[in-house]
Amino acid sequence: MVSKLKRRMTDWFNRIIKPMLAVRGRPFSDEKFLYEIKWDGTRCIVFADVENKRLRMQNRRLMEISYRYPELDFFSFLDQNAVLDGEIVVLKDGKPSFPLLQKREHVDSKRKIEMLSKTIPAVYMAFDILYTASDGWIMDLPLKERKKILRSISNDTRRIGVTDFVKKNGEEFYRKAVEIGLEGVMAKKLESGYTPGKRSRAWIKIKKKQTADCIIVGWLEGEGMREGKFGSLILAMMKNGKLVHVGQVGTGFDFEFVSWFYEKLRSIEVDNPWFSENFSRKPHWVKPVYVCEVEFLELTEDLKLRAPVFVRLRNDKDIEECRIDDLLEKTG
Repeated sequence: MVSKLKRRMTDWFNRIIKPMLAVRGRPFSDEKFLYEIKWDGTRCIVFADVENKRLRMQNRRLMEISYRYPELDFFSFLDQNAVLDGEIVVLKDGKPSFPLLQKREHVDSKRKIEMLSKTIPAVYMAFDILYTASDGWIMDLPLKERKKILRSISNDTRRIGVTDFVKKNGEEFYRKAVEIGLEGVMAKKLESGYTPGKRSRAWIKIKKKQTADCIIVGWLEGEGMREGKFGSLILAMMKNGKLVHVGQVGTGFDFEFVSWFYEKLRSIEVDNPWFSENFSRKPHWVKPVYVCEVEFLELTEDLKLRAPVFVRLRNDKDIEECRIDDLLEKTG
């Protein structure tokens, strides 16, 4: 009996939770919603066992990543055991910098992790709470109540904070967020519960540019400054279980990324081509392992991204999530 009770008490810490997802929308104002900053970072659900000093940090792909962020002290931030939802960001001049965050995400060496935690420290912005020791699982409670609970059991710490929000004035909040260089805002229904792994209209992401998550299936050889590296990445998305070519992206990279990622691509190169069409330069093909986010102007009638610009790698996305039908629905 004692062992069963003990197991029930610790089950919360080992639970696998897929984060709740949002749909895309345009700026609006509604008294039934709150509005908060959309952080340009990595989504992370945190399991903090304050009593026993145990910590799990789970990204969207359900991978454990707490070892990469030793500077995040959740045991000082929380007054009791809890499960949080939020975003890991690295700030530069007060705004999230995804290039700097990527430098933190691709490191496994303990020595380098310790160094980077001091030179480019991360911040965790908590925007939801799913469990507390005193209340148990609270995902069915309205968001406005979960927000109050999050505030009540958290403390001011240097690297962890609680996301602020406004009510009603969503359009003005969006305009000001974009003016200061932020990615956009999130609109969330005050009375909504938390639905793990579901994309819900209770949460609406409002971004300043169109973006798509694409599968990297190869590269075209570079020229000039990029000779001997890649010039552009060949992009694809899934349709009916098959890869569909959606174009190439050749801008948005810095030299350091090109050099680093080129070696990653070479390690997964394959002989068989994914597509038979002609390319402007020699293509090289890779296993469909990496996902990247690109900004673009529009999706053409032949399903190609117009004027894509590389934004970041998406280590939190699986290739099955990169569906052309979802993009068609968004771009309408």
